[in-house]
Amino acid sequence: MKDTLSFYDVKSKSKFESNEYDIRERNNRYFAVAKSPNGPHEAWRVLSKADGERLK
Repeated sequence: MKDTLSFYDVKSKSKFESNEYDIRERNNRYFAVAKSPNGPHEAWRVLSKADGERLK
């Protein structure tokens, strides 16, 4: 089971928690990407390298 992560939705200016997210790597950095509950857009969260490798 995935860990629950906290995300901040910039467009609706609200925080939410989710355990339904994807781990994406760009330019040697890891991000957790979740669908926003307040619209069709995504919320991204920066992860440390250790967390990105662990959650991958």
